[in-house]
Amino acid sequence: MKVVIAEKPSVAREIANLLGASEKKDGYLKGNEYCVTWAFGHLIALGMPEDYGVSGFDRQALPILPNPFILTVRKIKKDKEFIIDKGADKQLRVIEQLFNECESIIVATDAGREGELIFRYIYEYLNCKKPFERLWISSLTEKAIQQGFENLKPGNQYNALYAAAQCRSRSDWLLGINSTQALSIAAGDGLYSLGRVQTPTLAIICKRYYENHNFTVQKYWQIELLHHKDFIELKSIGVMRFSNRKQAEDIVKSIERNRTQTTVRTIDTKTVTEQAPLLFDLTGLQKEANKRLHFSAEETLVIAQSLYEKKFITYPRTGSKYIPEDVWSEIPDLIRALHEKEQYRQSTSIIPWGNFNKRIVNDLKVTDHHGLLTTEKIPSALSAKENAIYNLIAFRLLEAVSQPCVKEITDITLQILHYDFVAKGSMILEKGWRGICGSFSDNSETVQEFPELKEGMELKIKTIDIVDKKTQAPALYTEGSLLSAMENAGKEIENEEEKKVLKNLGIGTPATRASIIETLLSRDYIRREKKSLLPTGKGLRVYEWVQGKKIADVSMTAEWELALQHIENNELNANDFQKQIEMYTSSVTEELLTTHMERPDLPKLLCPQCKTQHLIIRDTVIKCPDHSCQWIQFRNVCGVLLGLSDIENLINKGKTSLITGMKSKSGARFNAYILLNDDHTTSFKFEK
Repeated sequence: MKVVIAEKPSVAREIANLLGASEKKDGYLKGNEYCVTWAFGHLIALGMPEDYGVSGFDRQALPILPNPFILTVRKIKKDKEFIIDKGADKQLRVIEQLFNECESIIVATDAGREGELIFRYIYEYLNCKKPFERLWISSLTEKAIQQGFENLKPGNQYNALYAAAQCRSRSDWLLGINSTQALSIAAGDGLYSLGRVQTPTLAIICKRYYENHNFTVQKYWQIELLHHKDFIELKSIGVMRFSNRKQAEDIVKSIERNRTQTTVRTIDTKTVTEQAPLLFDLTGLQKEANKRLHFSAEETLVIAQSLYEKKFITYPRTGSKYIPEDVWSEIPDLIRALHEKEQYRQSTSIIPWGNFNKRIVNDLKVTDHHGLLTTEKIPSALSAKENAIYNLIAFRLLEAVSQPCVKEITDITLQILHYDFVAKGSMILEKGWRGICGSFSDNSETVQEFPELKEGMELKIKTIDIVDKKTQAPALYTEGSLLSAMENAGKEIENEEEKKVLKNLGIGTPATRASIIETLLSRDYIRREKKSLLPTGKGLRVYEWVQGKKIADVSMTAEWELALQHIENNELNANDFQKQIEMYTSSVTEELLTTHMERPDLPKLLCPQCKTQHLIIRDTVIKCPDHSCQWIQFRNVCGVLLGLSDIENLINKGKTSLITGMKSKSGARFNAYILLNDDHTTSFKFEK
C-alpha cells in the first residue's frame, strides 16, 4: 500500500478521484492500493521559547539560539497562552498510522519551498524512515495529475529545496523571536513585533509617508495653445514654467496683441515597438488586480488559489513570468478553449494563428512553476470576483502570444515671439497585443494625432489658456505599488556594490508578500485609507526606533533571499548560512536592547495605589510595574478607548471629562464620567 499526502483536503480529493481511492475514512481516502491523506497546511512548526525553558521576556535569556531546534504540533493562542491545535494533532495521528502501515510515500504537497517544508517537518517529527517520491505538478487538471504520477521524482532530488526551506524557517524564527523580545524589553510598554521581511516593509511604507507628508507643494503656471489645421486640433504646452500667474498673463497679453501665428521649428518622428507583456506571476497579478479591481493582495491570492483548486488556472504561487519549451505546444489548445467562450472570441479572432509571439518561452527563467496560464477547463459559473481574476489571467495570455504594438511617436517644437512650445503625438501603426483589450496608451501618455505638418509651417492659434499646475508629492503606497517596491527593493539600495548584486532581488517571495501586508495590518502598524496604505502611530513609533538599524535593512533581507536561492541550487552550505544567521541575530538583539526609546507623547503618572512607581501606559491598559501593587485600568471602557488627556485627568484629578457614546451590556448608549475612588477602583458618574 502507498500513501499519498497532499497539502489540503480539496487537493487530496482530486488526486484520490484519479487514483480510484473512493472509500472515505477518518482523515483519508482509500482504494486501489492507495491511501490518500492530507495536512492542513503546516501541521508541524518550530517550538516556541517556552519549549526551550524560556518563559516571558527575559533580557538575560537573549539571544535564544536553539541547538537543536525542536519541532512541535501546531499551536493556537487561547487567552494568553499557546495550546496544541486539537484538529492538527488528530490529523497527525492519522498520518502517523498510515506512514507506519505503508510501503512508501508519494509527496503531493504544493510543489515549492513551503510545500516541501510542510511534508518534511511531518516526516521528521514522526521519525519516519519510509522511502518517498515527489509529485511535481503545476496544475490540478486530470491530465496534469496523470502525467505527474507517470513521472514521479526521487524524494532526495529535493533535499536542497528542503534545506533552503528549513533555513528560511529557522532564520525567520531566530530573528523574529529575538528582535521582538529585545525591542519590547527596551520599550518597556507593550509588545512590538519585528521580523525579517515585515520590518523592512514597514520601513518602506513609513519612509514614503514622511516623504509625502513633508513635501512642500509648489504652484506653477504654463501656457497652453490650441491650434487648428485641416479640421484637426492639436494642443501644445509652453516650455517655460512661471512661479507666479502674472508672468504668464503678461506673455498671453503680448501674444494676443500681436496675434502672431506659431511656427513649426522641428519635427522628430520615430517608430517605437512595444513588446507584448509577459505572463503574470503572482505579484504581477496582485498588482494588476489592485490597480484595476481594488482587490487586496491577500484577496487576489485567495481567489487565485480557489480557481486553481477548481482546475481553471495553473499553480498561482509562482515567481516566474515564462513557460518552458515543453509547455509551448499546449498554448494553441488553451486559446482554442478560450475561443469557445463568447467573451473571448473577438480577442482570439485577431491573434495571428501560426505566428504566435514566443517571447514567453524561456527555460532558464522558469523557477519552481511557470507563469500563470488558464487550463483547457473553461469555467461556466464563477462569482463576480473569481470571474474578474480569471479574465485578467485569460486576457494576459492572449496579449502575451500576440505580436508587438508598433507606434509612430512624433515630437514637435513650435515658437511664437521667441517662446518655445512642445507637442507630442502618437499614431498606432500596428495594434498588436494592445488590440486584445483595446488599450492603446498608458495612463501617463497623451495620445493625439497630428495633421500633416512640415518644418517652417505656420499654425493658427485658436485659443490660449493659462494652466494651473503644482508639483506632486511622492505618492503614498497602494498595495499594488507596495508590491512593486517589495519586488524591486534591491534597486533602491544606495551602496553601489550591493546594488549590483541585489538589483534583481526583492524582499519576501510572491507567495509571502500578501501575508506580510496582512501581518502589518493585524499588528496595527499600518492601516488602509481608501486605496492607500498609511502607517499608524504605533507603526511610526517602531519605525523611529529601528530606522537605520540592521533589522530594518532592505539589503540584508534581499541578501538572505539570494542566499536561500544559492542553497536551493546546491551552491551554498546550509550549515554555514545558519551560523551566519545566528551571529547576525546576536548582533541585532544587542543593538535593539541598547536602544534608547523616547516616548515624549506619554505623560509620567504616579501610581495612585502604591504612589512609588510610574505607570506603564500601553495601547490597551494602564498598569503599575510593581508586581506587589498590581494596580491596573483597562483603556477600553464600554467600547470607548480612553485618550491620554482622560488618563491624566483620572490619575491627577480623580475624574475624566464626560465620556460619550459608551455602550451597556444591553446595547444601550450612555454618557458618563469615570471616577477614581478612594480605594483606587473606578466607577461611573452618570450625566444628569
